[in-house]
Amino acid sequence: MIMMTMRTIKQRKIKHVPQRTCIACRKIRDKQAMIRLVNTPDGRIEVDVSGKMSGRGAYLCKDVSCWEEGLKGNRLEHSLKTGINQESKNRLLSWIKEYLSET
Repeated sequence: MIMMTMRTIKQRKIKHVPQRTCIACRKIRDKQAMIRLVNTPDGRIEVDVSGKMSGRGAYLCKDVSCWEEGLKGNRLEHSLKTGINQESKNRLLSWIKEYLSET
């Protein structure tokens, strides 16, 4: 039987990968595979690609159908605890379409 020292046990630890749930499809994915929308302290709804902006956040998959579903009803409004007008929803939907066409 091979004895392991504490040092070799610590070296074998697997790094934790943060996961988030899409508000539209409810799938759990790695945080880096999703896009965060944030309700900023001044009340604007912004796309947070870095995932580090200040404010209440909600996550959507990098898929247009998830964005359409999340923006269709009040899922995003409920998650961000704020009201969102149709103009802002249209702006967010056009943003994801442009973002996906670039990648």
